[in-house]
Amino acid sequence: MLAAWSDDKGFGFITPAIGGERVFAHISAYAGRGRPSANREVKYSLTEDPQGRIRAGQFKYTGIGQLGARVAPGFWLALIVAVGVIGGLGSAHAFGYMPMIVPAAYAAMSLLALIMYAIDKAAAVKGRRRVPESRLHLFELLCGWPGALIGQQLFRHKTRKRSFQFGFWLCVVLNVGVLSWLLFCPEAALVRGALGINPLEMSWW
Repeated sequence: MLAAWSDDKGFGFITPAIGGERVFAHISAYAGRGRPSANREVKYSLTEDPQGRIRAGQFKYTGIGQLGARVAPGFWLALIVAVGVIGGLGSAHAFGYMPMIVPAAYAAMSLLALIMYAIDKAAAVKGRRRVPESRLHLFELLCGWPGALIGQQLFRHKTRKRSFQFGFWLCVVLNVGVLSWLLFCPEAALVRGALGINPLEMSWW
């Protein structure tokens, strides 16, 4: 049984079914799909580290546990939300309700945000220099939050840190609020003109 697992740190402990001391398990020894999580049955081999301490040489889920290990439970929902947002903006452009710059910005920044999450997750697992949280939030604020949402679930990263989640959802609210103000409010006419958005092309104006 993988009794404990810290996904941010990339290691945990296996409790043998026959009893005895827990066995250290590092992410580098994981041979399954997706990311490990606690309280699942695993099969494993034993090896020693350079200091002679027993650790898991290789481990992976057994039986039905392998099916739930591929992606985080919220991944598909995050994917549906992201595709819905970017696809909806793209459809609005196709029907002449929105300039191309809007869906293009969301798609490009979402891709960059996803890449930044992948880099930060890899750095966390390997103990390397991390991507500053302020930079991740900046990408989220600048239209990249759909990709960040996917990255959180795909890599199981930053989902349990409450302060980070508060900052993430604040960026989402601010981004959606600014987009709504830009597209709908008469007071934003000067800004729309500066960005090259012609209100005459939008049927609701």
